[in-house]
Amino acid sequence: MDEPRLTQKLTAEAIGTAFLVFIGVGSVPATLIVNGDAPFTMAHLGMISLAFATIVVAMAYAIGHVSGCHINPAVTIGLAVTKKFPWSQVLPYLLAQVVGAVVGAAAIIGVLGQKASDVGLGVASYADTVSAGQAFAAEFIGTFILVFTVFGVIHRKAAPGFYGLAIGLVVFAAIIPVAPTTGASINPARTIGPMLVQQVAGGTVKWGQLPVYLAAELLAGILAGLTFVAISRTPAEATAEIAPVVEPAVV
Repeated sequence: MDEPRLTQKLTAEAIGTAFLVFIGVGSVPATLIVNGDAPFTMAHLGMISLAFATIVVAMAYAIGHVSGCHINPAVTIGLAVTKKFPWSQVLPYLLAQVVGAVVGAAAIIGVLGQKASDVGLGVASYADTVSAGQAFAAEFIGTFILVFTVFGVIHRKAAPGFYGLAIGLVVFAAIIPVAPTTGASINPARTIGPMLVQQVAGGTVKWGQLPVYLAAELLAGILAGLTFVAISRTPAEATAEIAPVVEPAVV
């Protein structure tokens, strides 16, 4: 069979998520360390968004043909709910993604040292001035846009070959308006991994905020998938129960 084994897929998911966290999340403490006491500006946010976008594009083409390159539990759950991914593989995928996120976050400290933890390690959180409802809305909208785009670009009628670039661009775009509110995690594994490593490193972690992130991101993944299927399914597909072909998907 010309199909990777499940162990290969899980390894690819773990590696892809680790790279996403190391490059994307790692760009946050790297920016703060280099920036020092200077004010944080939109230019810095743009560079962080670009770091996330470029690693997403790279992983889409590097491991998309191995595991689908979900590297995001919201994508995995969304695909499963819409019957485009087997439920039997959901839990292994989620575990692989979280393990990868932990490894990626640990690698940030390995490269940048304790300073990375001292400046927050890029852990997604929201300020006390932001309500849980506002944080939920920010993460929900950002994740919904991301997963909806994933479903669109992997559809069998989508322009071939551009899925990775499109998803990378939407990651870049979504981070810009969402990050000032919640840090723009839009990925449960990216949320959990750095929090665990920051806790071990002795940093401050707002664990009470975790349910807000997870609920918003996972619900958005489910509703984005269902919404896209509802607006894209043709009468022929509905009659014959033809599911769109799932090409590599990311983040």
